Amino acid sequence: MADSPYPMLRRRRRRWPRLRVRLTRTHRIALGVLAVVGLALAAYALRPAPRVDPVKALADARTAYRIGNYSAARTHALAALGAAPGSQEAMLLLARSYVRLGDGTAAEGALSRARALRLPPAALAGLRAQARLLQGDLQGAIDLAATAPADDGEALRARARGIALQGDGGTATQLLDGWIAAHPRDAGAWSDLGRVRLTAGEIGGATDAAARAARLAPGDPVPLTLQAEIVRTRYGLVAALPWFAAALQRDAYYHPALIEQAATLGDMGRNAAMLAATRKALAARPGSPQALYLQAVLAARAGKPDLARDLLQRAGPGIAGLPGAMLLGGALDDGRGQYERAIDRWRQLAAAQPMNVTLRRLLAAVLLRSGDAQGALDQLRALAMRADADAYTLTLAARAAEATGDRAGAAQLLDRAAGGARGGATAFASDDSVATLQADAGDDPGDPNALLALIRAQLTAGDTAGAVARARGLAAASPGAPAAQLVLGDALAAAGQFADAAPVYARAASLAFDEPTMLRLVDAWGRANRPREAAAALSLYLQQNPQSLAGRRILGHWQVTSGDADAGIETLEGVRRIAGNRDAALLADLARAYAASDDGAVARRYARAAYALSPMNAGVCDAYAIALAADGDLGGARQLAAKAVALAPGDPLIAAHARQIAR
Repeated sequence: MADSPYPMLRRRRRRWPRLRVRLTRTHRIALGVLAVVGLALAAYALRPAPRVDPVKALADARTAYRIGNYSAARTHALAALGAAPGSQEAMLLLARSYVRLGDGTAAEGALSRARALRLPPAALAGLRAQARLLQGDLQGAIDLAATAPADDGEALRARARGIALQGDGGTATQLLDGWIAAHPRDAGAWSDLGRVRLTAGEIGGATDAAARAARLAPGDPVPLTLQAEIVRTRYGLVAALPWFAAALQRDAYYHPALIEQAATLGDMGRNAAMLAATRKALAARPGSPQALYLQAVLAARAGKPDLARDLLQRAGPGIAGLPGAMLLGGALDDGRGQYERAIDRWRQLAAAQPMNVTLRRLLAAVLLRSGDAQGALDQLRALAMRADADAYTLTLAARAAEATGDRAGAAQLLDRAAGGARGGATAFASDDSVATLQADAGDDPGDPNALLALIRAQLTAGDTAGAVARARGLAAASPGAPAAQLVLGDALAAAGQFADAAPVYARAASLAFDEPTMLRLVDAWGRANRPREAAAALSLYLQQNPQSLAGRRILGHWQVTSGDADAGIETLEGVRRIAGNRDAALLADLARAYAASDDGAVARRYARAAYALSPMNAGVCDAYAIALAADGDLGGARQLAAKAVALAPGDPLIAAHARQIAR
């Protein structure tokens, strides 16, 4: 018999208190209003989409395309096709809009649908060639252009651009010149001619062509973006920004302008604005490889290598082969200890850019870390043999030589590194002989690149007179090419004619005011005893390129030597925070600046660090002596001043410092 439950332990139902809510008349009205609003919102959300008028949408697309708002033209064309899928005109306009936006894949898809609408293949050949060109299929673009009618401007322009990208800029220019002679008001042809000339380094001709295109199609973002790139090359980063803004004013989502604007902002150090531009580019073209690559650069700058690597992978294989992406990818691999992957990337890039000194040093360093000391020496040999070799290159070469067992060679390299660079900068030429390069130039006398290589080989061989004569002819034949002006300036500088070289460098700077040209121009004006012109050139460059470490480094040195120690400290400390503590000359300048500002203790620390890097450098010893004297250690200052004089007995400034310390 089952036990009965204890009466006192029976469960009782819990009675919840009744909540009585009394709704006033005001509450009832409010709830009614809310219900009505909710029903209205639901009805609005569930309403059928308004019917698109295909005629009006097509008219809007035509208008947007005509004024250069290609993003709006694409949107309206898509709307027209949504209402009238069989519209041939809307499909063609959509394809043309994608071509102008630089989206070759989307253009190819639109053209495939256009063929399904029974448009004749010959009518689409030019646009298909443009689409293939935008996707990087150069030969495919050229072949498709050949199937188009002779009067198809899209086809001829695609063929010319494809030929130019294959390396034959002369033929491409002839094709475009012939077309423009018959169609002088074709703004697209003028833009393509400007692009071909810009790629070939003919900056003067590119400027004229881009200006003509902009006059024929005012407000069109295509020539405006080209002009922005030319202005950036000629004058600097800051000057280019208004041109990008003008292009985006007409089409706020014009992808090519957004990408170039973002890259320009990044070079200026405006990282937040660069990120905003890349996000807008991704909104304009989801998955944009260029925007993802630029974001990878930003992530790497921010010290987030894993994010940078992920963004670079998402950018896809189309970006992976570009020089910037190869450099960044190799740096990320190197930082992760994946040396073989970094070597593979950088070897490919070095083969394409044999004169890239910085890349050679990077490749040599990773080769040495991977255990290939001989490979590192092979990369550094040409650099270490130069009289102006820097301490880092020499030290790296010494470590590689020691790893191969060449202790004597390593000792010589370390001695040179301790003394610092003692020779003047010279042109970096190839290893080919003058005779070989002369034969190459004779085989193709119209090739300016062959002449450039020959002139630089002559300079390396010491034939300055022959180099100057040949360079004068090249500069006269190519007045709009900065490379031709630069090689003439280099030849004159090698001959010691700095007063003549400086105006030539100035002409080159008027065509392409980049950092190498600025350094040449400032150095030539300085050696010609024209300090005002040198200061003006540096000031103009820094106005346009405020992030330039080389420019700020020169400015800081001048500020210290002119007695403005506080300004020099501010400038040089900014450089040091980015460049690090491995530049002995930079640390020596900081020591002089702090000594001049009566902070001897700090000056001594900087001088000691510089001396540890370059103990046989006369300038470093002189700076150490000045710092010790400022810190009250006159005995040590006299010893180092005597060493500086012994290392550079002919330097009047070092001798004057030694006399002052000896009192």
